[in-house]
Amino acid sequence: MADARDIPDFTPVNLLTGFLGSGKTTLLSRLLKDPALSDAAVLINEFGEAGLDHHLVEQLDTDMVLLQSGCLCCTVRGELAEAIRDLHARRERGEIPPFRRIVVESTGLADPFPVLSTIKADPVLRHHFRPGNVVTTVDAVNGLRQLDTYVESNRQAAIADRIVITKRDLCADDALDALTARLSALNPDAPVFDATDADLDLAGLVMDEAVPRVALLQSPSGFYCDAPLQLVDADGGGHSADFRSIVISVDQPVDWTAFGLWMTMLLNRHGDRVIRVKGILNIEGEERPVAIHGVQHLVHTPVHMQAWPDEDRRSRIVFIVDGLDGNLLKRSFEAFAMVPRMSAVA
Repeated sequence: MADARDIPDFTPVNLLTGFLGSGKTTLLSRLLKDPALSDAAVLINEFGEAGLDHHLVEQLDTDMVLLQSGCLCCTVRGELAEAIRDLHARRERGEIPPFRRIVVESTGLADPFPVLSTIKADPVLRHHFRPGNVVTTVDAVNGLRQLDTYVESNRQAAIADRIVITKRDLCADDALDALTARLSALNPDAPVFDATDADLDLAGLVMDEAVPRVALLQSPSGFYCDAPLQLVDADGGGHSADFRSIVISVDQPVDWTAFGLWMTMLLNRHGDRVIRVKGILNIEGEERPVAIHGVQHLVHTPVHMQAWPDEDRRSRIVFIVDGLDGNLLKRSFEAFAMVPRMSAVA
């Protein structure tokens, strides 16, 4: 159980998302049993959906229970922002055990972005909370078909910091390989885990990484997905979604002001189509790298890393986009971010 003195200045809010039937509830139940997450508060739609009856210790009120592990589990009956504000107020007044993170389970058909944007949009929350890792569950049996068909499934996978494949034991090896390849093309810097792995580090799924994975990316062409994914419906008709992953790599140090101007212009014009951006930058005049992370119109506060992860000092930025031309994106970066020469990743 966390001590009140150990509460972070900005409490991380993790999102657990995934398409209908992908195993979010099962994974959540496992997370709630992990002693490493005993200092977490969990927001779910209904207590009954998570199968928590055998974990209950104390019913604090109609919307909140205390679990054996020490977790607080709350039902979201209204707006998410209101629920988080209520948790924060109760923690401040000492009415509930102190918590060091919040885990939000979203519904299967939800676009993850509104959940993530809640924190930045609310004037109270943004002073006390910050977005944490997004964990997305993908069904090994039905995941490929869902990615082929539903925009929401692609957004959930594209926005993930970690992807957990469920029902692995029910899926043939070749089908699993195809699903893993699709996920890697859609979101190349998100590690993929197997929910059936007995050694799966559950707490590690929601913990922040010391080194952004984008720092380790390698791509011969700078593009992970030159051929965009076209979605189809049950009748073979096309959807408008056009997902692809793009990597920009730059040898020269980047001017921070120029980069900020370019990013602002890009997101103002195409924010709805920039599903995710994540990168590590070599900024002019800075010895240490700067990590950036954004989801659609929402850009998190840049983080000055302690050191470069290796000898490679190139700036690398990963974009997951819907319907944007990668070559145009690169050319606009060259023009507006004032980079004299682009280079492919060696």
